[in-house]
Amino acid sequence: MSTGNIYESITEVAKRRGFFWPSFEIYGNIAGFTTYGDVGVKLKRNIEALWRENFVRRQGFFEIEDPIVNSGKVFEASGHLANFKEHATTCSQCGRGFRADHLIEEKTQMEHVEAQGGDAIKRLLVENNIKCPVCGGTLKEPTLVLTMFQTQIGATGAEVGYMRPEAAQGMCTNFKRCYQANRERVPFAISQQGKVMRNEVSPRRGMHRLREFTIMELELFFDPQNPACHWLKDVESETVRLITEDMEEKGVKEPVEVTVREAVDKKLILTEWQGYFMGVGKRFMQSLGVPPERQQFRAHLPQERSHYSSQTFDHEVQTRSWGWIEVAGHANRTDYDLNAHQKGSGVDMSVLRKDGTRFIPHVIEPSYGLDRLTFVAMETAWEQRDTGKEKRNILHFPRSLAPYQVSVQPLVTKDGLPEKAMTVYDIVLNGGYRAIFDDGGSIGRRYARQDEVGTPLAVTIDYTTMEKGILTLRDRDSWEQVNVHVDELPEKLHAYFRGDEFRSLGPLLQRSGE
Repeated sequence: MSTGNIYESITEVAKRRGFFWPSFEIYGNIAGFTTYGDVGVKLKRNIEALWRENFVRRQGFFEIEDPIVNSGKVFEASGHLANFKEHATTCSQCGRGFRADHLIEEKTQMEHVEAQGGDAIKRLLVENNIKCPVCGGTLKEPTLVLTMFQTQIGATGAEVGYMRPEAAQGMCTNFKRCYQANRERVPFAISQQGKVMRNEVSPRRGMHRLREFTIMELELFFDPQNPACHWLKDVESETVRLITEDMEEKGVKEPVEVTVREAVDKKLILTEWQGYFMGVGKRFMQSLGVPPERQQFRAHLPQERSHYSSQTFDHEVQTRSWGWIEVAGHANRTDYDLNAHQKGSGVDMSVLRKDGTRFIPHVIEPSYGLDRLTFVAMETAWEQRDTGKEKRNILHFPRSLAPYQVSVQPLVTKDGLPEKAMTVYDIVLNGGYRAIFDDGGSIGRRYARQDEVGTPLAVTIDYTTMEKGILTLRDRDSWEQVNVHVDELPEKLHAYFRGDEFRSLGPLLQRSGE
C-alpha cells in the first residue's frame, strides 16, 4: 500500500467514525481548519492528559490560561512582527499563493529548504523551473509575508492585535505574577495548553499543518549560573537518537544513539534541563505508541533556528504517510523573551539571587503540537487486517489512550438483553472507565465498529448472561474471547487495564487461577 493510500485510509476512517474532518464542509472547506468529532475530542483530550502527566503534574509546575488575542505591543517586543515570516510566491496566471520552500522540497526532495534563506529559495525556484502546481503558470519572485492573523481590539479599532502564534509569550508576560506565586524561587516552570493561530500561506498534509491548532508548551525558568536539573537522574539513562548541528551540516541522516547523560556531558545538548525534557519527551511519545526507533531529535542549524533560540532540537517521528515529521520543538530560548519584554514594557524582569545579585532567568521550552500528535497516534495504531472476506481497520491504541475503553452490547435487542446490558454498562461506568453502549446492527458489525475506533475491550450480554450471569469479553487486538461472571467483571477490568503484562485475555484469567 502506498504512503498516500495509508494517509487516505486513515482520514477516511477519521471522517466516517467521527475523529476529525475538514471544517466548513458545506461551504466547500477552507484549507488549514479541522473539526473534531466525538471520538476525536476524546482521543485529543487523552493525549493532552498524558502530556500534562509527563510534563506538568509530576513536577508540580504552574499552569496558566491567557488570551488568544494579544496586543501588537507584545509581538513587537518579542520580535515576532519582524521575524515570523515565510517566503511566499504567487502564480502570475491563477493568482494562487504558495510557500516557496514547500514547492522546492516537493519538486527536488530536498529537506529544510527554508533554512537556506531567501536568496537560495529564489535561485532554487528558477534553477528547478518550478511552476504553479495548480495551473502550471509562471510563479512570481518570492517575498516575505507575515504569518500572523491580525485583528482590531475595540469596536473602533483603536489598537491593533494579533492572534497568538504560540503560547510562550503569555507565559513570559505573566512571569512576574507566577514568580511571586512561586514564593520568588527559581527554577520553576509555567505551562499552557490552548489554541494558537498561524496564517499559513498554503497549508498541506491535513493535520500536519493547520491555521488553527492546539499547542502544549512549557517555559522552564532557571538561573544560568546554576543550570543543574535535579530530575535529570530520572531520565539520564534514556537513549536518545540525535542528529546534531555538525551532522546536519554534513548531511548525515543516520542519528547517533547516546544516553541523555552522555549527550549533556558532551555538550551535544547544552543544558541539563533541555536534556531532561527531551528524555521525558521520548517517554511521552512511547506512551502514545511510538517506538524509540521511530523517534529522533534533529538539531536546527543556526540559520534555521528561531530568532530567540541558541539551540533547538525538533522531536521528529517517522510516519508511514510522510516519513519524518516534526511533532515538537525543544528550544533553549536563553533570556531573550524576558529581556525583550523588559525593554518593551519598562517592567523589571530580573530576579534576586541569595548573594544579592540580580539576573534575567533563562528559558528552556518543550513545545508539542496536539493536532499532529492526534494524527500520529492514529497512524501508529492503524492496521488493516485481511480476514479473507474483507479488510478490517483496527486502531491499536494503548489502553489508556483509547477514546472508549469498553463497549457494552447486547447480543440481540429483545428478550430483556438490552435491559440487562444497561445494568452491566452501569457497572463499567461506575468503575470509572470510558464506556459506550452499542446496540446497533449485527454483533459482528458492532465488533468491527469498535475495532475501528480503537475500543480495547467489548463486553457482550447474551442468553447465558440471563441464565447464569456469564458475560463474553472480546479483546480488540487478538480477537480472543473469554467468559467471565458478571460479579467478577470489576476485578477483571481492573486487571485488564492495569498494565501491559495483560496484553491478552488468557493470561488475565490464568492470573486469577481459572
